[in-house]
Amino acid sequence: MAIREINHADFEEVVLKSNKPVLVDFNATWCGPCQMLKPALEEVAAERPDVEIVGIDIDQNSELAEEYDVFSIPCLVLFKDGAEADRSVGLVPKEQLLAFLG
Repeated sequence: MAIREINHADFEEVVLKSNKPVLVDFNATWCGPCQMLKPALEEVAAERPDVEIVGIDIDQNSELAEEYDVFSIPCLVLFKDGAEADRSVGLVPKEQLLAFLG
């Protein structure tokens, strides 16, 4: 499953109302570590259909970044049952992503 890019308008429906865990990748096109993380996220998305992975560009959705206290990117926020369950900041390898998801 590919990583779906969403925006503020989609956030409530896609993330907060999801019936499965959602990993939100807060990123930016100019962020080198964010771009390096994408292939690992795509692999995890293919291996873990039980978790939805979405991307949010913080430059286009600054209000969401501010609302969720995203000060450094890449920032991965795991949502379960409409609430933040965990967070990881910085570039991490695929194995650590899988462990983060549990």
